[in-house]
Amino acid sequence: MEMPKVSHIIDRAKESGKKLLAVLIDPDKPSELALIDLCQKASNNGADLIFVGGSLLSRDGLEDCLKTVKANCNLPVLLFPGSVLQISEQADGILFLSLISGRNADLLIGNHVIAAPYLKNAKLEVLPTAYMLVDCGTTTTAIYMSNSQAIPHNKPDIAACTAMAGEMLGLRYFYIDGGSGSEKTVSPEMISAIRKSIDRPIIVGGGIRSAAEARQIAEAGADVIVVGNLFEKQPEAMAEIAEAIHQL
Repeated sequence: MEMPKVSHIIDRAKESGKKLLAVLIDPDKPSELALIDLCQKASNNGADLIFVGGSLLSRDGLEDCLKTVKANCNLPVLLFPGSVLQISEQADGILFLSLISGRNADLLIGNHVIAAPYLKNAKLEVLPTAYMLVDCGTTTTAIYMSNSQAIPHNKPDIAACTAMAGEMLGLRYFYIDGGSGSEKTVSPEMISAIRKSIDRPIIVGGGIRSAAEARQIAEAGADVIVVGNLFEKQPEAMAEIAEAIHQL
């Protein structure tokens, strides 16, 4: 049976009120054995999606990582690219990220122009995604590499207005990110403000370290909860977090 489009999975989940768990995999980090274990746990412990990518890759491991993921996991795989170099037809789709929280023209449109001819002919589903970085207590790799200022953690009004502008520009998905290794999560107050301002699916990641935090973020209005670092260290936590958000 052909896998449904990833956009349909996310859209239908939002329409029905179902919350989704995405496992974020950085191609630089897990060994092959650890990656296989992580993929198998994702398939068997309630994860819904796999995101693959990172703000900075120090080795050419994306293709091998995707090959291993696809061989050991039956979940849809979305690219979460940190650059135009992170594109591969081994994935099912790509989050086509426009960094609307910053003022770096390359990440608003410049890199997209470079990637567009390839994506036009690729067998990848392209999901137009507003990417919003939030200052969650530390200068993450995403903030540093994007050469942009993140939205202040205590300014939900700025986040809400930024999201409104993105929706008016026609972006269909909204990824609110504290960045990998952030000290704290995006605040529920900010997520709630964004939820009240737009009608598009909201993806939230960064700094999630417990089922309670994941549930709080889902209750605030996130449709997809993304967890990466925690599962690399404690893959056994996956089932607990999946259960916590799926109960909503």
